[in-house]
Amino acid sequence: MPISRDDVVRAAVEVLDEEGLAGLTLRGVAARLGVSAPTLYWHVRDKRHLLDLVADRVLADVPESTRAPHPGEPVWEWLAEASRVRRALLLAHRDSVQVVAGNRPTEDSLPGIERTLGVLVGAGLEPGEAVRVLTALGSFILGDALETQADRDRPLEEQPGGDMAGFPTVAAAARTAGGDDERFEEGLALFVGGLRARLEERARGTAVAGS
Repeated sequence: MPISRDDVVRAAVEVLDEEGLAGLTLRGVAARLGVSAPTLYWHVRDKRHLLDLVADRVLADVPESTRAPHPGEPVWEWLAEASRVRRALLLAHRDSVQVVAGNRPTEDSLPGIERTLGVLVGAGLEPGEAVRVLTALGSFILGDALETQADRDRPLEEQPGGDMAGFPTVAAAARTAGGDDERFEEGLALFVGGLRARLEERARGTAVAGS
């Protein structure tokens, strides 16, 4: 039975989830599909192209409700919720961060990128500035997801022993710092708070200039 590019990408994601990035090879994907490895070259140029397609697939299941702000929804609140969704999609797949980091947009992803940039430009950012905002936020999400995945893979260990009396701030921090989700929300709040301040300041300047 002939296979499609979609079949190839689906099989690659399955291999990734089961064997990790180290086990994701063209030969392994071909074996899962029951075809010879050269057959895949009808659908992907090379492994890097396959990884770009897998990166697209990992992040493809974004709910339609988060693809653009709702009427009246501040752009920074929309961006925050979209970031939570993106992180959750990354955490749903093994080694996803290593696949997504450094990937290049495929043709299929361009409409979504155009739409997102359009929202940010409409909110008051310059096009290049909007790219920098998105890539900076993307880097934060990737880094946080990588730390979270690494923490999940770390063997359970006992808390450090010893007398903590000499380190009261460290002890208090350990009790109140929270976990991976709290860390992510703290960083996200700092990021979107800065974006909000920038956009509101720019809007005030525009209003003054137009008065």
